[in-house]
Amino acid sequence: MRIIYILILFSLSGCWRPLPQLEGIDLKQWKDDKFACNGFRFKTLEVLSAQTEKLKGLSENDILKLLGRPDQNELYKRNQKFYHYFVEVSAKCDSTKQKARQLSIRFNAVDLAKEVVIE
Repeated sequence: MRIIYILILFSLSGCWRPLPQLEGIDLKQWKDDKFACNGFRFKTLEVLSAQTEKLKGLSENDILKLLGRPDQNELYKRNQKFYHYFVEVSAKCDSTKQKARQLSIRFNAVDLAKEVVIE
């Protein structure tokens, strides 16, 4: 019985992997720049664009730890969901702004980031 517990512990620890490092982005400032009102996210747009592949395959909880709560989220069919983080000043900050670019992350039914795009 003891061996079973040890095997379970090893198999669970093998699934854990550290969060990726987003080079050149201060994640505290990213999280504090809700709706991109302070302009910090826009300054990191090129650096972020080059690193979107690092976000694919991460769990929903990992994305929340890394980027913070999304500015908007959307539930979709078949248990898919989308997280949206504005990277340009949004209408929440500037009422004259009609459309702002955003980082969109699509999660599949098992809560893994399947698609990451800046649109």
